[in-house]
Amino acid sequence: MSALEYTLYDYLPSGNGYKVRLTAKRLDIPYRLVSMDIKHGATRTAEFLAKNPNGRIPLLEVPGRGFLAESHAIIGFLARGSELYPDDSWECAQLWQWLCFEQYNLEPNVGTVRFWLTSLHKSAAELGERLTEKLAKGHEALGVLERGLESKRFLVGDRFTLADIALYAYTHVAPEGGFSLDAYPNIRGWLERVAAEPKHAPITAP
Repeated sequence: MSALEYTLYDYLPSGNGYKVRLTAKRLDIPYRLVSMDIKHGATRTAEFLAKNPNGRIPLLEVPGRGFLAESHAIIGFLARGSELYPDDSWECAQLWQWLCFEQYNLEPNVGTVRFWLTSLHKSAAELGERLTEKLAKGHEALGVLERGLESKRFLVGDRFTLADIALYAYTHVAPEGGFSLDAYPNIRGWLERVAAEPKHAPITAP
């Protein structure tokens, strides 16, 4: 596998892109990063839409196969057969249960508020009731994660898997969106364990 075999189109502050980068780093999978300025329409050009009609990052170019969109599809592709992807059918189902929860409950609320505040630089006054609603739903999601980590070191099979990478991505930067983690001791301990895993890198790392 050459250092340029995969090309990753990404926006570094993105938690969804971070999932892909963290998975690739953990598994020593080289990639070429193409940074996309999503705030100024870089993913809405005709050139990019020809690669991903949904106009979103992350997007992985796989030579000889094409373009793969959606963060969980990408990390599943990269990690299949690795230490991050359970062989046991029950643990595999639990993995995907957490991945679905992240995309339906955590990312649309915790991730969206963070994007509004840190990338778009919106104020609480501008966002109004939308912010209030997202904060409430985000804390509901964090509550589910807190209970899911009760008496557990990691989310699935008590070992580090894709579930931990996917949920870590937006949870560890939740305070940037105004979500205090003071009331979530299980989450805080888990975040420390994930950050201590081999080949960990911050969200700002390309």
